[in-house]
Amino acid sequence: MPTYAYACKDCGHAFDIVQSFSDSSLTSCPECQGALRKKFNSVGVVFKGSGFYRTDSRDAKGSTVSVAPGAPAAAPAAAPAASAPAAAAS
Repeated sequence: MPTYAYACKDCGHAFDIVQSFSDSSLTSCPECQGALRKKFNSVGVVFKGSGFYRTDSRDAKGSTVSVAPGAPAAAPAAAPAASAPAAAAS
């Protein structure tokens, strides 16, 4: 069951309470009977499945070299020219 945080608008009393999802929200402060407001906290997010880890995008060889967006790509290595005459071997 989730824990909810409440704060009193009148006296400022703050407390946490464990409630079921089907329970209605509290409306009166247990100390002064003033109006309550529910406080909302940040939620921890858990990503499950493939595609969320650095190792998920690696190829079989383990190479992880990639070009950053907007960065110039490396020039390809110079290949020997196919039309160049072969050296004469005697």
